[in-house]
Amino acid sequence: MIIHKKKFFLWDFFCFIYKNKQNHKSFVLTQNKIYICSSLTFTHTMKPNTQQLSDLTIQVRRDILRMVHAVNSGHPGGSLGCTEFLVVLYQNLMERKEGFDMDGIGEDLFFLSNGHISPVFYSVLARSGYFPVSELATFRLINSRLQGHPTTHDHLPGIRMAAGSLGQGLSVAIGAAQAKKLNNDNHIVYALTGDGELQEGQNWEAIMYASAKKVDNLIATVDLNGKQIDGATDDVLAMGSIRAKFEAFDWDVLEIKEGNNIEAIIAGMNEAKSRTGKGKPVCVLLYTEMGNGVDYMMYSHAWHGKAPNDAQLENALAQNPETLGDY
Repeated sequence: MIIHKKKFFLWDFFCFIYKNKQNHKSFVLTQNKIYICSSLTFTHTMKPNTQQLSDLTIQVRRDILRMVHAVNSGHPGGSLGCTEFLVVLYQNLMERKEGFDMDGIGEDLFFLSNGHISPVFYSVLARSGYFPVSELATFRLINSRLQGHPTTHDHLPGIRMAAGSLGQGLSVAIGAAQAKKLNNDNHIVYALTGDGELQEGQNWEAIMYASAKKVDNLIATVDLNGKQIDGATDDVLAMGSIRAKFEAFDWDVLEIKEGNNIEAIIAGMNEAKSRTGKGKPVCVLLYTEMGNGVDYMMYSHAWHGKAPNDAQLENALAQNPETLGDY
């Protein structure tokens, strides 16, 4: 038996994963090797299959739940609703370089506008190799790089903009997309916004600008879960047909009706990629369920910004058994 100390594990063979309770190390067993690591991550070159993406999704859910529970603070609902999307984005769709730099030349870029879903963003970044998974344990602590809303001044790898104030991410993404055009860089810029966030007026200035300037290397995804902190979006401020609004601003719009289905996300986002470079920015309407994967958090806005207590955490984790090793 050969033992290798690696940060990243391989999927060359079917893996069985368990936790060593004495030294808190994760082990991945293949046909002829054991890989030991403090937490399990994917490199920028890996292309996991659907089952592996599903395993990662479950582990990210566990990260989200444990992070917000540990500090009794954070936003689990929207984070859980976007888990499949961000896992697929980073592990299947985006062309990423090894390491991280703010220029982002020669690779796809992502901007999170609804920054309160930072738990899922931090987990996916860590599990994608941007920083140690163990650092997730510092979420929302004083002097941590993992603040409740992402910031750039602490230079956390993977974070390209501060996202505390809603409504700004699309504008930043448009600027980055235009910079890529100026640099003759043919890579794509992705952005994610919430549906309630579209009640912020700056979004519509950006939406108008992107089509007028033919920013066609941009894919903006809207998380359509129909909920925000004070209730249903239709009750707080009904926006009518979001699709019709984007189309009125001359965007190319497509929908992913099963926004928590990994295969549907892959198919829909690949279709979105095929529509770039044709003179129009692309909008993806992603229909998700807030709190997805935890039965008592689903179908309600109540868990937008509330952490589970001890018993609730135990219940939620039982629904999402450990797959790749807890931090």
